Amino acid sequence: MRMKELKIDNNGCLNIDIMELDNCAVIIDKGKAKLIKLTPHGEARIITHQGRVKRVKFEEGEDF
Repeated sequence: MRMKELKIDNNGCLNIDIMELDNCAVIIDKGKAKLIKLTPHGEARIITHQGRVKRVKFEEGEDF
């Protein structure tokens, strides 16, 4: 799976060391946080339904 669940502590805080990450996005919804690594060439679409994240779609490409 491309998405990695991030831990949120009991106080509701999310701690991320940004020096260890490269080209990624964090999606937060319904008390959950997930990290996705971005592809070198492509799109990551966040699909929502009634104001909540339903799905993340990836479309990748390659330079000719």
